[in-house]
Amino acid sequence: MLNISGLHYRHGKRLILDNIDLQVGAGEIVGLVGPNGAGKSTLLKCINRINRVMPSQHARMTLAGDNLQDMSRRNLARAIAYVPQHTGPAMSLRVADMIALGRAPHRTWNSGERDHRIVLDAIERLKLQELALRPYDELSGGERQRVLLARALVQQGRLLLLDEPTSDLDLHHQLEAMTAAREIADAQGSGVLIAIHDLALAARFADRLVMLREGRVVAQGHWREVLTPQHIEAVYGVSARIGSDGDIPYVIPLRTP
Repeated sequence: MLNISGLHYRHGKRLILDNIDLQVGAGEIVGLVGPNGAGKSTLLKCINRINRVMPSQHARMTLAGDNLQDMSRRNLARAIAYVPQHTGPAMSLRVADMIALGRAPHRTWNSGERDHRIVLDAIERLKLQELALRPYDELSGGERQRVLLARALVQQGRLLLLDEPTSDLDLHHQLEAMTAAREIADAQGSGVLIAIHDLALAARFADRLVMLREGRVVAQGHWREVLTPQHIEAVYGVSARIGSDGDIPYVIPLRTP
């Protein structure tokens, strides 16, 4: 699905991403973990071409074999759905209309009825019925995050990019958001790449983890291979206890060495 090899990204003279190799398969969730400033959000923006990657700064970025740099904006929007970490200025649209914006890249002269069904399904899946007719600009930060996730869901892209989708959510809605991402991967066969700080949630829902530090990949693989005491101490600067209760992983920070 997504294949990145040898990606470098500079902002001015500062090297932010250094030789990134990354793959996301169809129906796979990959969690990007690492401390603030590791390059997680920058990587998502490079994939989605929000950050312009110069030809000299990357070897190749492809989605289902197509070069991302060569895709038109419309085709890119059809292929990739993106939920940013910060929602930006709030629009005064109703929630249902805000979600329906995700269908814009796919609209044709006779697609209205199908688009309507897809929007209603996303509203039900994320349990947004009570918010559907409310103005988006009157919602809380957590409610807006759920609406943006629904908007990404109706885009039905081959790749879903989520930047800290649980940061403004309470425990109940964190679980709902991550469960929705899992359902999207399973039902639609979409690849899902999630930048996330919550290591336990990442380990529980992601098929693989990629750990970044200062723009470099430190480790990647199953959470048991990535979330080791040695990696946690080297990347985050804390000692931690890592384990699982049955199939549910946990990470408990203990102290600064």
